[in-house]
Amino acid sequence: MGHMPGLNDPIPADRDDWWRHAVVYQVYVRSFADSDGDGVGDLPGITSRLPYLRELGVDALWVTPFYPSPQHDHGYDVADYRDVDPLFGSLADADELIATAHDLGLRVVVDLVPNHTSNEHEWFRAALAAGPGSPERARYLFRDSADGPPNNWSSVFGGPAWTQVEDGQWYLHLFDSTQPDLDWRNPEVPAMFEDVLRFWLDRGVDGFRVDVAHGLVKEELLRDQVVGEDEVPDATPAQSMVERAIRDEPMWDQPEVHDVYRSWHQILDEAGADKMAVAEAWTQTPDSMAAFVRPDELDQAFNFAWLLAPWSAASFAEVVTGTLAAMEPVGASPTWVLSNHDVVRHPTRYGGGARGLARARAATAVMLALPGSSYVYQGEELGLEQVDVAPEHRQDPSWFRTGEPGRDGCRVPIPWSGSKAPYGFGPGTEQPWIPQPDDWSALTAEAQDADPGSTLSFYRRALAARRELAWTAGETVELLDAGADVLAFRRGPLTVLLNCGSAPVALPDGEVLLSSGPLGDGKLPADTAVWLR
Repeated sequence: MGHMPGLNDPIPADRDDWWRHAVVYQVYVRSFADSDGDGVGDLPGITSRLPYLRELGVDALWVTPFYPSPQHDHGYDVADYRDVDPLFGSLADADELIATAHDLGLRVVVDLVPNHTSNEHEWFRAALAAGPGSPERARYLFRDSADGPPNNWSSVFGGPAWTQVEDGQWYLHLFDSTQPDLDWRNPEVPAMFEDVLRFWLDRGVDGFRVDVAHGLVKEELLRDQVVGEDEVPDATPAQSMVERAIRDEPMWDQPEVHDVYRSWHQILDEAGADKMAVAEAWTQTPDSMAAFVRPDELDQAFNFAWLLAPWSAASFAEVVTGTLAAMEPVGASPTWVLSNHDVVRHPTRYGGGARGLARARAATAVMLALPGSSYVYQGEELGLEQVDVAPEHRQDPSWFRTGEPGRDGCRVPIPWSGSKAPYGFGPGTEQPWIPQPDDWSALTAEAQDADPGSTLSFYRRALAARRELAWTAGETVELLDAGADVLAFRRGPLTVLLNCGSAPVALPDGEVLLSSGPLGDGKLPADTAVWLR
């Protein structure tokens, strides 16, 4: 597939360490593009939209789970790790997606879910049939307990982390009861996943995003979580890179988990120097995050500190310095992310409306200027906000367990064209699996394509500007003092300013390479970022 080389060309194919400065676009399979009109996105739909991603200027796509699954947690409950759910297509469709992406110079990262299986996985069915004390049960964390759950752990989705089966034993599930946790101390479990890695590497994938990477190994005695007198047990991983207080977490981040990733590192290396893995690891300190990306383990770990930070120059500066300091001793490249399929979209987090969008664009400009790789969530390039999904349309398992709205609002299928739902999402005329809002016609990719002031046009400019500097501006970030409300730093020839205050500030001299919004006469308006050379 020949084309003229240009600014938005992907990272050269001969770079083995392509991920170090890549922009990776997260595709939430159900909500990206629907090829067959059933209202649910699928693999052929993704393939049909790959030229859009190429033109946007990203380097790779990360595809959320598309494996056979009863879909209780939208694919994060896997029944078979070596196939494609008919809802999303076939193995042949996966092969075509990978081949087409490679023809366009895009890498493909697939999601791996090793902490738990679906309760419909053949292993769990065998475990229920085989009974207590059997080798089949030993693949999971089954325990005896006469008086209630075996310990005080809670599920991330609310309620206890244990479910009792008919013969009286209990099994552990840190997420939904349909997602039983595996026992990674049983050698059959790591052996199975090593086979899964090789299966997808043989099909040409370039990397893996490792779900719940910090959770695989539990403290061996499965002791109670120690909590304060006025606290309740809570399995939600502490986000204390922001909160500061270190919590007792016998279910997360155990030392033995690193043995798993050392063995995976060898498998990835055997498949090629350009294969990578990125950990979804909610750890309590920058140092514990850095442990996952030591030279003989995984290549990257998601850095959620930026996503968790409030809108302020001081908090952003703290995230930048803390992240770079944590990565430096292990030689890993940092990652930056503002939105994903589990959190409120960042224009809404930053206040919503015109102000929230201005801030979102400004934060994106800063993120893209930093060394390391950036992860972009589908639809953020269209400026989509969190949708208030009506209760009757909510599908997140956490909603059914807790009564809280859950994550459906960031998972609404994205709008491509037209003036009413499904906005070109698929060939049908009906609403997709989560209904789209009535006021999205101005936000479609088609509507924004020709508008130089649109968020889509801004993302294309920003990604093109980043492409020019990503590999040449160096890894060093020098923070500058531009006042309490301004985040300012220098990276090689690039000077970046973000005005988090309410009044315009004077711009230093330099050629404007990129701005997230209109600039005043020699001034940087509030909620705006600029790149200068």
